[in-house]
Amino acid sequence: MKGLWLENNQLQLRTDIPVPQPPPGEVLVRVLRAGICNTDLELIRGYYPYTGILGHEFVGVVEQGPKHLVNQRVVGEINAACGNCRFCRRGQPTHCENRTVLGIVNRHGAFAEYLSLPIKNLHPVPDNVPTDVATFTEPLAAALEIQQQVTLSADDRVLVVGDGKLGQLVAQTLAVTGCELLVVGRHQEKLANLAARSIKTGLADAVTDRYFDISVECTGNPAGFAIARRALRPRGTLVLKSTYAGHLSLDASSLVVDEITLIGSRCGPFLPALELLASEKVDVKPLIHSSYPLDEGLAAFELAQSRGVLKVLLEISH
Repeated sequence: MKGLWLENNQLQLRTDIPVPQPPPGEVLVRVLRAGICNTDLELIRGYYPYTGILGHEFVGVVEQGPKHLVNQRVVGEINAACGNCRFCRRGQPTHCENRTVLGIVNRHGAFAEYLSLPIKNLHPVPDNVPTDVATFTEPLAAALEIQQQVTLSADDRVLVVGDGKLGQLVAQTLAVTGCELLVVGRHQEKLANLAARSIKTGLADAVTDRYFDISVECTGNPAGFAIARRALRPRGTLVLKSTYAGHLSLDASSLVVDEITLIGSRCGPFLPALELLASEKVDVKPLIHSSYPLDEGLAAFELAQSRGVLKVLLEISH
């Protein structure tokens, strides 16, 4: 089968990859659509040592598996857990000590014609959700993880730093809570997507220091972290939503003096994400910049790495 293969930080289109043979408990999924994520770009830059097929945001059709899933469109949670370790026993499979992660850790990903995932990881896509839209389920679930970790109310003052793909999804999910929300970024055309949904936006100079209860950092760079940190009141909460390819320097003493709570936030709940897409309470269509066939995957990655580009999709099959 065809797939985009990463090895020694070099991405190539291969046509000789064996079709997965799902072990017991897993299913074979024919991939329809897959989205290029910043994590994919960071893996190419060496964020984590990985060899194999990239890609973890996908929609596919089950070709081999339980009868109730065969021919169904599905999305899939990316962490394949062992079910036996201390984290699995605590109901925290995303931190499984023995997990593999689709297209990231020891498991081939979605930028290929087929993939294999555990049955328990799959969720049927509602009929009214278009395939391109459903491709956003995984990053939308990650955005919703914030609300699993932090209690939010209409009284909270919340800042989102970053107007990229992740920042846009985080902002839309937070807006549903009714909190006092401000999103800051560097690109007026991206901020306009949020302003059109009546979300308050601005550039960095719109941030009032020590005003916000919660800051969510979605840029993955030190400048974004600095803005998010200085915006917080004492005993505020700083949520780190981006993976950082390099090292981050910070003033640890100020975190102690202001008693700041620092939270890392990663994978999130799929069912609420699908519900938001089905009810159209979030709108991901403006985030789609371009679509490319798998054969032009290298060009798609080149575009995805360009400054200011939002989501690039790969059309794997029909």
